[in-house]
Amino acid sequence: MSHLFLVRHGQSEWNLQKKFTGWVDVDLTPQGKLEACKAGEVIKSTNINIDLFFSSYQLRAINTLKLIKNTIRNNSEFIKAWELNERHYGSLTGLNKEEMKIKLGERKIQDFRRSWNVRPDPLNQNSPYHPLNIEIYKNISKENIPDTESLKDTYDRVVNYFTKNIISEIKNDKNILISAHGNSVRALCKFLFKLDEKQIPQLEIPTGNPLHIELDKKLKITKCRYLDQERTQDLLVF
Repeated sequence: MSHLFLVRHGQSEWNLQKKFTGWVDVDLTPQGKLEACKAGEVIKSTNINIDLFFSSYQLRAINTLKLIKNTIRNNSEFIKAWELNERHYGSLTGLNKEEMKIKLGERKIQDFRRSWNVRPDPLNQNSPYHPLNIEIYKNISKENIPDTESLKDTYDRVVNYFTKNIISEIKNDKNILISAHGNSVRALCKFLFKLDEKQIPQLEIPTGNPLHIELDKKLKITKCRYLDQERTQDLLVF
C-alpha cells in the first residue's frame, strides 16, 4: 500500500489578484504561506512517513513544499520537474480573469479555464511572461517550452512524467508527496480517478489542502480524502 499526497500550492500573489498565472514565477501570499503550513500540520497528523517529495519548477509550489517539509520536520532533498508545472495560459497570461470575462464573455473564459482541448492564443515569445525569457527555464530544451496549452496538453506532460518516474515508486510501496498546481493536480486526478472529459470542468482543487490517496500496487484507489476537512471538496462523486 502506498500513500500519495497531492497538494496544490498555497494562495499565490496572482491568485489573489485574479490573474492568469501559468508558467510565470510568482510567490505565495501571507495567506498562501499559512495554507502551506496548515497543509504540513494535517499531513503530520497522519503519522505517515513520506519517502519522496516532488515539486514543479515554480516558486509557489517549491515554497509550499519547503514550508510543508519544515512543518513535518523533514530536511531530505526533493525533486523538481518542469513537467509538473501549471498549465500555460498563452496570451491570457498576466491578464485579470474578471476583466477578461467582461471582454470575451464568461462562457469563453470558462472554456479556456476548464475545457479539455481548447487553447488560448499563443503568448508572444518576446513577452517577459514567456518561459523563454524566464531564468528558471534556461536549462529546458526549447522544443519542450510551450507558447500556450490546453488541459489535454497539460495532462499529457504531467501524466507522462508521473508514469515514467512515480508509478514504479508507488508499486514499491513508497509514500509520495507532490506539490504542484491546480491544473497539474487536476490532470493527475483525471488519470488516477479515471475521469472523462465531461467531468473535468466540475473538478475543483483547493489551494493548500492535501488530497490523501491510498493506492495498491495496481494503482487502485482504496481510500481518498482531503485532510483539511474545513475546506474539503468531494471527489468521491466521480
